[in-house]
Amino acid sequence: MTKPIRVLIVDDSPTVRHALKGILEQDPLLQVMGMAENPVAAAEQLRREVPDVITLDIEMPRMNGLTFLDRLMAQHPIPVVICSSHSQAGSDVALSALEKGAVDIIAKPRLGTEEALQESAVHICDVVKAAARAKPRRRAAAPAKRRPTAKLTADAMLSLPPNQSMTATETVIVVGASTGGPVALASLLCELPAACPGILIVQHMPERFTASFATRLNEQCELEVQEAKDGDTVRPGLVLIAPGGLHMMLIRRGTRYSVSVKAGPLVSRHRPSVDVLFRSAARYAGTNALGIIMTGMGDDGARGMLEMKTAGAYNIAQDETTSVVFGMPHEAFKLGAVDKVVPLPEIADEVIRYSAR
Repeated sequence: MTKPIRVLIVDDSPTVRHALKGILEQDPLLQVMGMAENPVAAAEQLRREVPDVITLDIEMPRMNGLTFLDRLMAQHPIPVVICSSHSQAGSDVALSALEKGAVDIIAKPRLGTEEALQESAVHICDVVKAAARAKPRRRAAAPAKRRPTAKLTADAMLSLPPNQSMTATETVIVVGASTGGPVALASLLCELPAACPGILIVQHMPERFTASFATRLNEQCELEVQEAKDGDTVRPGLVLIAPGGLHMMLIRRGTRYSVSVKAGPLVSRHRPSVDVLFRSAARYAGTNALGIIMTGMGDDGARGMLEMKTAGAYNIAQDETTSVVFGMPHEAFKLGAVDKVVPLPEIADEVIRYSAR
C-alpha cells in the first residue's frame, strides 16, 4: 500500500485548522499528523515526529510564521506550504516566505459555491502532494490513480490549432511553471534585458497573489512586469502574468499580438493552465514562439508544448538538478516536445540567443 504523506497544520485559527484537516483527509494519499496553534507548539510536535509537509500560517501569537520558517530551513529543512489570507498584505508576506524557502502558497479555505469549494480542495491537496516531492525531501510514492475531478484538456478553452500561415513576425515567449516557480521565474527574468521579446507567463498561484507577484518582479527586473488584463498588447520588454483563477491565451489581430484573459473550467487541474497558454501560442505564433517549461509537479503544459513543437516553435525545459520538482519538464520531455534541457542559470542565455536569431 502507498504510504500516506504526513502533514502538520500550523495555524492559530481553529476554524482554519479543522477546515484544512477536513480537506486534506478527503485524499487517501494525505494524512494529518497533527495540528498546532502556533510555531512553539509546532516545534514541540516536531521533537516527537517529523512530518513530510508543514502548512504554515504567517500571523500567529508567540512567534510569526516567517521567523519559524527561517529557523526550520536553517536547522531541519522540511517542505513548507504557506497558508495565507487573501488580503494584499497576506499576499506580499507569502511571497517573502517563498524567498525564504517555502515551497508553495495556498489560500486559506473560505466559504463559497460547492464548485468553488471543490476546486479549492483539489488545489490544496495537489499543492501539498507536490510539496512532499520537493527537494530536499525524498520523493513521495507515485500518486494513486484516483482523481477527485475530471481532468480537462485545453479543448475546454480553445480548439486545436488549424493549419494557417503566420502574418505576425515578432517573437513571443511563453512560460509555464508551478511548484518552485516563483523563485525560478525571478531568477530567469532578472537575467533578461529590457529589450527582450514579449513574455507571457502562467504560474500556478491562487487568485490575488499574482498581482503581488507581478509587482514584486517589476521592482526586481529591468523588464516591465504586470498582471495581465484582457486585451493587453504583447510587446518587447513587457512580461504579462496570468491572473490567478483565470486562463490567459495569446491571440493575434493582423500583425499584432495581445492576450485574452477569461474564466473557464480547470484545465489539467489548473486555472490558469499552461496547456491553454501553450496551445494558443501554437495556434497564433507557431514558428515565432519560444516555449519554456519550468519546475512543477504534474503534466500541465506537456501536451500544449508538443502542439507548439508541431507548429514549429522552439522549446526549452528546465533540468532536473535545478528544478524543485522535475514533473512538468519531465512530462514534456517524455512526449518529445522539448528541443533542449538546460539548468536554470542558462535559460536566460538560451532566450537571448533565440531572440537574436
